[in-house]
Amino acid sequence: MEICVIEGDGIGKEVIPAATEVLKSLIPELTILTARAGWDAFTDLGEALPEEAVTLSKKAGAVLFGACSSPSYPVEGYASPIVRLRRILNTHANLRPTTYLPIPTAREGVNLLVVRENTEDVYGGQEQVEEGGDRTTAYKVITRQATERVAHTAFRLAQQSHRDRVTVVHKANVLPQTDGLFRRVAMEVAEQYPDIEVDELLVDTAAYWMVKEPTRFDIILTPNQYGDILSDMAAAWGGGLGVAPALNLGEGVAIAEPVHGSAPDIAGRGIANPTASILSLAMLVRYYWGMNEEAERMEQAVYRTLDEGNYTADLRPDGNISTEEFTQQIINHL
Repeated sequence: MEICVIEGDGIGKEVIPAATEVLKSLIPELTILTARAGWDAFTDLGEALPEEAVTLSKKAGAVLFGACSSPSYPVEGYASPIVRLRRILNTHANLRPTTYLPIPTAREGVNLLVVRENTEDVYGGQEQVEEGGDRTTAYKVITRQATERVAHTAFRLAQQSHRDRVTVVHKANVLPQTDGLFRRVAMEVAEQYPDIEVDELLVDTAAYWMVKEPTRFDIILTPNQYGDILSDMAAAWGGGLGVAPALNLGEGVAIAEPVHGSAPDIAGRGIANPTASILSLAMLVRYYWGMNEEAERMEQAVYRTLDEGNYTADLRPDGNISTEEFTQQIINHL
């Protein structure tokens, strides 16, 4: 059993090793492969995603990828390494859970999972500039193949995790061809899972309910752009983006990826909280390796540590524990 660990930039160099330490404590026989990617790799090596990182990621199949810094201005030769790796490994589904954590900003009773198609839609990067820059066009691509694939993933996850309902979110009333195809194919796939209830919402209505009553959701199945927005909205109910986990899932590959950024303002201070990285790894352990008991132990260790009032300063200004101490508390609770 192997995993490729890519720390990234900023606090990634602190929280990713912390999460790796937790995983290694739980699965001692695990082989850790390491590679570089991100802005620091680009400035040192001339590549944001060096070939070694791609090779080791393919070899291991399982990847833990930390946050990468990105310049706020165009840099020739630089492109987001995580976006590139998702495409190279063809991780077709992005999974973003939101569950209650015992921190002040979370909401009890919320337990939802956004399953987002991860390879197409307007995020395919097909843009065109016309009329000397006064007109631009972005192409929204929806295919039957990609929709079928992510829909089957969503319904299988519902079965595996004993969830009762999948809500298909779209905007087919305005985009009858693209979103209409997504809706139609998703509903066709739903017929193959009669044990799972299915309903549908327009994306603006879904956003309303995410704000008003997020407990109405179980699993949300949606195209790429809508899933990106709705999952970030949902994260507010789980304690914020700083503790939000994610998993990119493909055929024989998975990339665990905490949602938060590289946070250069607190990097190197030993106060970054590794919760998102640890919970992302727990998702990989559950959905990729199929080790439900071990995943549950990781999640409960995080819950208990927070429930005991152990906070790093980036979670609460009165945080009383360092990144290293927080990680040790997690390991003690495994």
